[in-house]
Amino acid sequence: MKLVGDGPDLTSLASHPLLRDDDATTSLLDTTYLDTADRSLHAAGLSLRLRREGGRTIQTLKSAAPAAIGLFDRGEWESDVAGPEPDLALLADTPAAALLDEAGAHALRPLFRTVIGRSRRAIRHGGSGIVATLDAGRVETDQGDVPLYEVELELADGDPADLFSLAKALGESAPLRLGVLSKGEQGYALIDERLRKPSKAAGFHLDPETPAGDAFAAVAKACLRHLRLNEDVFRHDRAPEALHQMRVALRRLRSAFSLFKPLLEQDETAEKLRAAIKRVTEPFGTARNLDVFLDETLPGEIERRPDEPGLEDLRRRLAGEREEAYAAVFAVLDGPDWRALILDLVVWIETGPWREGKSRERDRSARDFAADVLERLRRRLKKRGRHLARLEPEERHRVRIVAKKLRYGAEFFGPLFPEKKAAKRHKAFVGALSDLQNHLGALNDLSTAHQIADRLVAAGDTGSAEAPTGATLFAAGLTTADVQADARAARLVDKAEGAHGALVDMRPFWR
Repeated sequence: MKLVGDGPDLTSLASHPLLRDDDATTSLLDTTYLDTADRSLHAAGLSLRLRREGGRTIQTLKSAAPAAIGLFDRGEWESDVAGPEPDLALLADTPAAALLDEAGAHALRPLFRTVIGRSRRAIRHGGSGIVATLDAGRVETDQGDVPLYEVELELADGDPADLFSLAKALGESAPLRLGVLSKGEQGYALIDERLRKPSKAAGFHLDPETPAGDAFAAVAKACLRHLRLNEDVFRHDRAPEALHQMRVALRRLRSAFSLFKPLLEQDETAEKLRAAIKRVTEPFGTARNLDVFLDETLPGEIERRPDEPGLEDLRRRLAGEREEAYAAVFAVLDGPDWRALILDLVVWIETGPWREGKSRERDRSARDFAADVLERLRRRLKKRGRHLARLEPEERHRVRIVAKKLRYGAEFFGPLFPEKKAAKRHKAFVGALSDLQNHLGALNDLSTAHQIADRLVAAGDTGSAEAPTGATLFAAGLTTADVQADARAARLVDKAEGAHGALVDMRPFWR
């Protein structure tokens, strides 16, 4: 299990009582990562490195851990080599052999390196043997360097629960966060200029015969990885899109709790965690609503009415509110409750009560389970979305929630239906769901804009010094009137109704 922090965090942990080992070893690791010109190894989920440690040079090939969330269990082929060049003969019986044969003997080239100071300790915690590794150094590339501070905990023998217990204890002593990128992944992301960019949810593999319980674990891990990747980006440069993707990851995770509810009904912790996610992350929604208004709604209004001075007053006031909202988000992210919640989720996914004993739902095939869940959601969406144009806004919002849940379920379960026809239907089905969601989402944005204006009016009624000016309130009223224009809303409703009709006429990919 990997935890990440800053330099001072590792310094404090070096003397932590739980990590004491009188025989701890220290070393300097200088590692070069190699790949072909077209990065065929990376594309195949492999990484190849040469590590110089003491007087040895060690060649290691690793296979990727799909949807890793700080839990890295990877295939590994390791051998000593004589010099500074890779020995391809040692890779003959590995997944890299065919790729390297096709690329040619001289195809490998160095891409980046890591330089790490390592402290390694063998400890006992609970009844288990755990190897704790503290790494401090950097990833070096032609595009620049990034610091690297990690704590890796590896179970040598005993109960995984002891490893998680140690991780939580260390997390209470230092502000450690769940690590989701291997050193190699960090290097590739850095040279591809992706390390500091927001990312959407990535696909992951599910075998059709996978038990439903294992499918839930894979889905939940993928959501946490998506969340942590964007959390790091947001903490680094406050990118609004990273905040949006964090909210998407959280909604996907909460949807997973709902989609897999038959597996979790006997586990009281499941509902407590789901409620904690919603409670702790409430400030995220406020900040995101202001992002949408300031970055999407208001610019169009300023362009339509360039001579209206109150619009600039409105922009300045809401920009100040966004700063306050962002401060509330960072207060969450920097707080111990957030870090503890993420670790609690990991521990619960791996060792929670929902995994104990026998369970027909948990042990049935994920493919059969998914077909039942998707069918039930499709029927609900078909019924609730009937005569969409006649529905009240609140009822349309409920349709939007069901559509969102069905879309996430379709994305989660798509790999369980790999047949050619099913894959083609899946693509069309998700596309139609996306259209419906986009139109209903645009209607929801209109409602949010109206709520922001209503809040400003209520603040104006207080008569306080911080109350908005008359010009600001007038501009807010104009903006609301424009975005709530009957013609625009009617067009969105018509499009949503058309998308709903197209969706229910489409043959589901799971049948």
